[in-house]
Amino acid sequence: MPDYGLLEPGTHHIASLTDDDAFLRCLVEVEIAWVRAQAAAGLVSPERADAVSAVADPEVFSASFDPADIAARSEGGGNPVIPMLGDLRAAVKTIDPSALKAIHRGLTSQDVMDTALMLMTRRVLDRIRDDLDGVCVTLAHLAEEHRATPAVARTLTQHALPSTFGLRCARWLQGLLDAREALLSVTPMVSVGGAAGTLAGTAALLAPTQADRNEQNQSADEDLAAAVADLNAAWASELGLAPAAHVWHTNRGVVLRHADALAETTAALGAIANDVLVLSRPEVAELREPTAPGRGVSSAMPQKQNPVLSVLIKRSALSAPQQMAQLHLAAAGVVDERPDGAWHAEWPVFRTLLRLSATAVTQSRELLEGLQVLPEAMLANLRQAGPGVVAERIAAVLGPVITATSGADGKAAVQRAIGDGAGDADRTVALLQELTADTVLDDGRAVTPDLLRELCDPTTYTGLSTQLVDAAIQRFRRAGIQSASSHQTN
Repeated sequence: MPDYGLLEPGTHHIASLTDDDAFLRCLVEVEIAWVRAQAAAGLVSPERADAVSAVADPEVFSASFDPADIAARSEGGGNPVIPMLGDLRAAVKTIDPSALKAIHRGLTSQDVMDTALMLMTRRVLDRIRDDLDGVCVTLAHLAEEHRATPAVARTLTQHALPSTFGLRCARWLQGLLDAREALLSVTPMVSVGGAAGTLAGTAALLAPTQADRNEQNQSADEDLAAAVADLNAAWASELGLAPAAHVWHTNRGVVLRHADALAETTAALGAIANDVLVLSRPEVAELREPTAPGRGVSSAMPQKQNPVLSVLIKRSALSAPQQMAQLHLAAAGVVDERPDGAWHAEWPVFRTLLRLSATAVTQSRELLEGLQVLPEAMLANLRQAGPGVVAERIAAVLGPVITATSGADGKAAVQRAIGDGAGDADRTVALLQELTADTVLDDGRAVTPDLLRELCDPTTYTGLSTQLVDAAIQRFRRAGIQSASSHQTN
């Protein structure tokens, strides 16, 4: 049952890190690393560790393991570790039968499954962090380039106030910098607890019999605990993971923290995709997605150029929360020393979350690196919004004057004039002039047609947009993010 990603377009970018072949390699690498860790602790000879490691050779690996066959046999024990071990032992037996006893001893299936998932996670996170840094670099450039590019801000889908496109890019950047911090805060680690989370199997590798241990003092037990921790650390080092902070068979916070960081990342990317989808509508036309052969085509309407990158990024952002929720549900369903189904429910969901997140970041990088920005359209849309888009400023300046001179509700009078102006700046100025003839502002300025036209000019009322852009760029620079080249797709 191969999965090529037909129902998840774009996931082929990350398939080599997350498909069944990749996960099977992670399972085998975890077992090999455990033997090498034993060798580092003096429990296994280097020659026997080398014999087990030889299985990782691509030719030996492909001849020894059939993912489809292992998947079919996994039903018998409820996880793929058991049939994988049978094939691993068969392969090692042909190389050095004396090395067989070092395989998997002290471990249980959950140790291997959880650690393999963390190994896969670490590799995907490396890819995500690299691409995310590329996205942040691009957004910082866009924010700086369009720091003062006027554009209309929208709230609840409607024109709100004048803003700048640079501020929009800065907002996108701030969201991704938050997500980046969350991703950097999580640390994939090995999982080791043994058959029931007591570390008895690992301790037995390093200690005398329990009867002998009972005659020893507390210091010997402390030495044993330190030796177990050293073996754990050696295993982690072989895999490029962190040592287990504790036995987490039934404490799934490690998984949840990774899931939450991934979901936060896809949410931040989804916000960008949503904006691009709106701003690339023909009636808005402030942005355009990058084009490529075959991208954005319609099977029925040859004239269309669909914003498919944004569509697929939004797909990931909408799908990720459900995966995260399932993982939280599974964590809440843990029971005893190994969950009866809740743990099993994590595997495909967590991998899907990894796939969606990594795919969304890759697609976002391509989207933003090739994004076409149309400042003329932004300015035209802002001006088309009319004086109403600066009603806040006009009412704040003229409202008190009108109230003081006429006794009427100045704010309401301004709002009526703007409404009657129907978006026409000249007409609105004329109506406001009637309300403020021969009046003077508190600062001593006379209310003249030139002043009224200035108040109605949306490009001069963008608040602290440029300062907010600068703050985002400064945060980006403090993060020390370096640009990296885009990945080649599979």
